[in-house]
Amino acid sequence: MTSSREFAAIVLAAGKGTRMKSRTHKVLHPIAGRPMLDHLLATVDALQPTRKVVVVGAGRDQLEQALGGRADTCLQEPQLGTGHAVQQAEESLSGHTGDVLVLYGDVPFVKGETMQAMLDRLHAEDAPKVVVLGFEPDEPGHYGRVIADADGRIEKMVEFKDASDEERACRLCNSGVMAARSADMFDLLRRVGNDNAQGEYYLVDIVNIANADGDTCAVISAEAPEEVTGINSRAELAAAEAQWQREQREHWMAEGVTLRAPETVFFSYDTELAPDVTIDPNVVFGPGVSVATGAHIKSFSHLEGARVGEGAQVGPYARLRPGAVMEKDSFVGNFVEMKKATLGEGAKASHLTYLGDAEVGAGANIGAGTITCNYDGYFKHKTVIGERA
Repeated sequence: MTSSREFAAIVLAAGKGTRMKSRTHKVLHPIAGRPMLDHLLATVDALQPTRKVVVVGAGRDQLEQALGGRADTCLQEPQLGTGHAVQQAEESLSGHTGDVLVLYGDVPFVKGETMQAMLDRLHAEDAPKVVVLGFEPDEPGHYGRVIADADGRIEKMVEFKDASDEERACRLCNSGVMAARSADMFDLLRRVGNDNAQGEYYLVDIVNIANADGDTCAVISAEAPEEVTGINSRAELAAAEAQWQREQREHWMAEGVTLRAPETVFFSYDTELAPDVTIDPNVVFGPGVSVATGAHIKSFSHLEGARVGEGAQVGPYARLRPGAVMEKDSFVGNFVEMKKATLGEGAKASHLTYLGDAEVGAGANIGAGTITCNYDGYFKHKTVIGERA
């Protein structure tokens, strides 16, 4: 999905993340084997932005190393609020005349379709200055409210503590995600003050400033509140993982995969499954696994960096490590481990076997207790077992 609009993405990731109680930056904590920041950037990349800027603060070195040049970074120091954070990206976007989409590194599940809808709304006939992503949670609680008319034109943005009873009855809340034309975004931010209890510059204030000027601002709603779930603690990280796994289980079953006990199967962000794959209870997929049609993954098996061929059987209690390849109709049984090894078509290793740095020919039968580990103390040498051995 490529955006029809020229836009730049600003991702805010300067927070300290103290509730995580971790030496790892909050946005680098993984969900389904992938840092939450990378989940978000992958969605952004699919829209092909002209530029990406990640605003960093605490943990700058960690973030820049993790990004590896995939996005520009700019420093927010000290951290003086979300509006101040976005302002730090202005220099990095020098010369950019398109739109700007502001996202949050700890809100990783915003959909590409939602981002595109925000950019499209920005160019609707009424040409709003700012587009806000709203959501309707089951419990609106203390979220800031978005007061809008039936056409989504914002009349007022109000914090919960400042809202009247009538305004608090409104269920449409502010996610913090916003879009604006680049020039409008930074012009409005220069007018944001910090006359509040925290002495900070809030991004949300650009909406009320634009409204006061008589300009239109608009809101669109996220499809589901989970799309704008923020992750600030270990408990919220666990909830996000559970949410992602639920969605993937439903996705794969809809694609023709049988899950005997869906709630016990855990996928990686890049798991690839063909129709008519069967997965028994208590199976874990690490990154880099593909499984061909008709394969059967039995209970308590763990796979990562592996390719499982058509009609192959894995487990129970099997482990496939990076570089493991099982060809068509091959079989590994209980307590078999493979690493950088290929099991040829129809070959079997039924139990209690380690196949490392090996090539096993088609139709071979590997008996219990077999170990291939040809290591001379300096180099690992490949073991080759012929066909039908």
